[in-house]
Amino acid sequence: MWTCPRCRRRFANRNQSHSCGRHDLAHHFRGKDRSIRALYDAVRRAVAECGPVIVIPEKTRIAFQVRMSFAQVTPHQRWLDGHVVLARRLPHPRFRRIDTISARNHVHHFRLTTPAEIDEDFRAWLREAYAVGKQEHVRRSAKHTPR
Repeated sequence: MWTCPRCRRRFANRNQSHSCGRHDLAHHFRGKDRSIRALYDAVRRAVAECGPVIVIPEKTRIAFQVRMSFAQVTPHQRWLDGHVVLARRLPHPRFRRIDTISARNHVHHFRLTTPAEIDEDFRAWLREAYAVGKQEHVRRSAKHTPR
C-alpha cells in the first residue's frame, strides 16, 4: 500500500493518480432532500455487509475502499449515480454502461432512486466488487499463471 504524503489517502498502487483533498459526507448532501441521504445510508449498510471498508468522501463522489476502491456513489437531487468494479463484464439491464479499464477491471455504472433497488442482485454485485477491492482476483490469477 502507498500513502499519499499530501492527503494521507492510501492506495494499492504507488503514486496513483488522484486529486488530494479533504471532504466530509455533509458536503455531498447539502441542499438535497433527506431521502437521498437515506438512500446513501442504505447503500452504506449494504456495503458494510461485505466486510470492513473505508468510506472516502471525495470532491465529486463517495468511494468505498478495501485495498483499492471497488464502488462509489455520487448523490444527485433525486437519485444516486454510482458504479461497482467487477473482474468480468456482467451485462444487466440495471447497468447503464460498462467501461473496461483492464482485462480484470470492468466499471459497471448504475443509478439508484429507491432503497428497494438495493436488492439481492445489488448486494451480490457489491460482494463481487468487494473481492475485487481486496484484489482477490489478481492473487487468484497469479496462482494459476504458469511460470
